[in-house]
Amino acid sequence: MNEALPDLVARFRIRHGLFRKENVEAALYELDGYGCVMKTDKVFNPGDTVVLELVMDMPFDKIRAEGISGLVTERRKHCSNFFYSIDFVELDSNGSSSSEKLRRIREVLSKKQSLKSRRSPGPISGFRQMA
Repeated sequence: MNEALPDLVARFRIRHGLFRKENVEAALYELDGYGCVMKTDKVFNPGDTVVLELVMDMPFDKIRAEGISGLVTERRKHCSNFFYSIDFVELDSNGSSSSEKLRRIREVLSKKQSLKSRRSPGPISGFRQMA
Protein backbone atom coordinates (compact mmCIF):
# COMPACT_ATOMS: atom_id res chain seq x y z
CA MET A 1 0.00 0.00 0.00
CA ASN A 2 1.60 3.22 -1.11
CA GLU A 3 -0.62 6.15 -0.30
CA ALA A 4 -4.30 6.95 0.01
CA LEU A 5 -6.29 7.60 -3.14
CA PRO A 6 -6.59 11.35 -3.85
CA ASP A 7 -9.76 13.21 -2.81
CA LEU A 8 -11.67 10.03 -1.97
CA VAL A 9 -13.01 8.78 1.36
CA ALA A 10 -15.36 6.08 2.58
CA ARG A 11 -17.96 7.00 5.18
CA PHE A 12 -19.88 4.54 7.31
CA ARG A 13 -21.78 4.32 10.59
CA ILE A 14 -20.99 2.17 13.58
CA ARG A 15 -23.74 1.42 16.06
CA HIS A 16 -22.88 1.76 19.76
CA GLY A 17 -25.77 0.31 21.72
CA LEU A 18 -29.39 0.99 20.95
CA PHE A 19 -29.47 4.74 20.29
CA ARG A 20 -25.92 5.90 19.64
CA LYS A 21 -24.26 5.82 16.22
CA GLU A 22 -20.85 7.07 15.22
CA ASN A 23 -20.12 8.44 11.74
CA VAL A 24 -16.65 7.38 10.60
CA GLU A 25 -14.53 8.55 7.68
CA ALA A 26 -11.79 6.26 6.32
CA ALA A 27 -9.10 6.65 3.68
CA LEU A 28 -9.28 4.41 0.61
CA TYR A 29 -6.13 2.82 -0.79
CA GLU A 30 -7.55 0.79 -3.67
CA LEU A 31 -10.81 0.83 -5.60
CA ASP A 32 -12.11 -1.20 -8.50
CA GLY A 33 -15.47 -2.46 -9.70
CA TYR A 34 -15.42 -5.39 -7.29
CA GLY A 35 -14.28 -3.83 -4.02
CA CYS A 36 -11.90 -1.57 -2.16
CA VAL A 37 -9.20 -1.39 0.49
CA MET A 38 -9.76 1.06 3.33
CA LYS A 39 -7.77 2.01 6.42
CA THR A 40 -9.40 2.79 9.76
CA ASP A 41 -8.89 2.28 13.48
CA LYS A 42 -12.36 0.69 13.79
CA VAL A 43 -12.42 -3.07 14.29
CA PHE A 44 -14.19 -5.35 11.83
CA ASN A 45 -13.81 -9.08 11.35
CA PRO A 46 -13.72 -11.00 8.10
CA GLY A 47 -17.33 -11.86 7.31
CA ASP A 48 -18.71 -8.57 8.67
CA THR A 49 -20.85 -6.44 6.38
CA VAL A 50 -20.40 -2.68 6.17
CA VAL A 51 -22.50 -0.16 4.24
CA LEU A 52 -20.31 2.51 2.67
CA GLU A 53 -20.79 5.92 1.18
CA LEU A 54 -17.90 6.73 -1.16
CA VAL A 55 -17.34 10.47 -1.52
CA MET A 56 -15.02 12.02 -4.10
CA ASP A 57 -14.20 15.67 -3.56
CA MET A 58 -14.38 17.65 -6.81
CA PRO A 59 -13.63 21.36 -7.41
CA PHE A 60 -17.30 22.39 -7.55
CA ASP A 61 -19.17 19.46 -6.09
CA LYS A 62 -18.82 15.95 -4.69
CA ILE A 63 -19.60 12.63 -6.35
CA ARG A 64 -21.35 10.35 -3.86
CA ALA A 65 -22.02 6.64 -4.26
CA GLU A 66 -24.27 5.81 -1.30
CA GLY A 67 -25.53 2.58 0.19
CA ILE A 68 -22.77 0.36 -1.15
CA SER A 69 -22.83 -2.88 0.79
CA GLY A 70 -19.46 -4.53 1.33
CA LEU A 71 -18.23 -7.78 2.83
CA VAL A 72 -15.00 -7.61 4.85
CA THR A 73 -12.79 -10.35 3.40
CA GLU A 74 -9.39 -9.57 4.92
CA ARG A 75 -7.90 -7.55 7.79
CA ARG A 76 -4.24 -6.51 8.16
CA LYS A 77 -3.00 -4.61 11.20
CA HIS A 78 -0.80 -1.57 10.57
CA CYS A 79 0.31 0.35 13.70
CA SER A 80 -2.90 1.40 15.46
CA ASN A 81 -5.00 0.99 12.30
CA PHE A 82 -6.26 -1.82 10.10
CA PHE A 83 -6.35 -2.24 6.34
CA TYR A 84 -9.56 -3.97 5.28
CA SER A 85 -10.21 -5.65 1.94
CA ILE A 86 -13.88 -5.21 1.16
CA ASP A 87 -15.79 -6.96 -1.61
CA PHE A 88 -18.86 -5.12 -2.89
CA VAL A 89 -22.02 -7.23 -2.72
CA GLU A 90 -25.25 -6.79 -4.66
CA LEU A 91 -23.78 -4.15 -6.94
CA ASP A 92 -25.81 -4.64 -10.07
CA SER A 93 -24.00 -3.59 -13.18
CA ASN A 94 -27.18 -2.72 -15.08
CA GLY A 95 -27.16 0.96 -14.29
CA SER A 96 -28.38 1.53 -10.74
CA SER A 97 -27.48 4.99 -9.50
CA SER A 98 -24.94 3.63 -6.99
CA SER A 99 -23.12 1.50 -9.52
CA GLU A 100 -23.20 4.36 -12.04
CA LYS A 101 -21.72 6.81 -9.50
CA LEU A 102 -19.12 4.24 -8.48
CA ARG A 103 -18.13 3.89 -12.16
CA ARG A 104 -17.87 7.69 -12.41
CA ILE A 105 -15.68 7.87 -9.29
CA ARG A 106 -13.36 5.21 -10.77
CA GLU A 107 -13.11 7.16 -14.05
CA VAL A 108 -12.20 10.43 -12.30
CA LEU A 109 -9.76 8.60 -10.03
CA SER A 110 -8.06 7.00 -13.00
CA LYS A 111 -7.65 10.40 -14.68
CA LYS A 112 -6.24 11.97 -11.50
CA GLN A 113 -3.75 9.15 -11.04
CA SER A 114 -2.53 9.30 -14.64
CA LEU A 115 -2.10 13.09 -14.37
CA LYS A 116 -0.18 12.65 -11.13
CA SER A 117 2.14 10.03 -12.61
CA ARG A 118 2.88 12.31 -15.57
CA ARG A 119 3.67 15.23 -13.26
CA SER A 120 6.08 13.35 -11.01
CA PRO A 121 8.21 11.03 -13.15
CA GLY A 122 11.15 10.97 -10.77
CA PRO A 123 13.07 13.15 -8.34
CA ILE A 124 11.75 16.64 -7.82
CA SER A 125 13.92 18.99 -9.86
CA GLY A 126 12.12 22.33 -9.53
CA PHE A 127 13.35 23.24 -6.08
CA ARG A 128 16.27 25.56 -5.56
CA GLN A 129 19.13 24.27 -3.52
CA MET A 130 19.09 25.70 -0.01
CA ALA A 131 22.45 27.08 1.17
